[in-house]
Amino acid sequence: MTRFRDVLGRFATGVTVVTAFQRGVPVGFTCQAFASLSLSPPMVALVPSKTSTSWPRMIEAGAFCVNILTEEQQAVSETFGERRDNKFEGIAWHVGAAGTPVIDGCLAWVECALAAVHDAGDHELVTGRVLELGVGEGSPLIFFRSRYGTFRP
Repeated sequence: MTRFRDVLGRFATGVTVVTAFQRGVPVGFTCQAFASLSLSPPMVALVPSKTSTSWPRMIEAGAFCVNILTEEQQAVSETFGERRDNKFEGIAWHVGAAGTPVIDGCLAWVECALAAVHDAGDHELVTGRVLELGVGEGSPLIFFRSRYGTFRP
């Protein structure tokens, strides 16, 4: 497993925070395993860990938002990566057009209807049908070899 993590850790990823409402309360978690899945219809995929305490609370919402973070939002990633109750405390956000929590200042956001959840070993493979999306400004927050970084073209 150490070798697997070392090899796959060399694949740079963007950093996202996935958010939803559970009975009116915003919940979320940090997720690096996110990708575009289909253009027609527009769909995305994400891969939360089965040990996540946030993802199970989000499933019943039926909708979620993938917030793509900027290089200035490393602290947001770290906050949502923790196991604690009110991760939104001190985080600026608003309700998006599709009714999901959108983190202010993010590079882009994708609001989705939950399409399917598949077993994937110690994770779940989640697909979402895109409902709304938008873009912000800035440079992306990158995760590479267990460290945060930035991208400069």
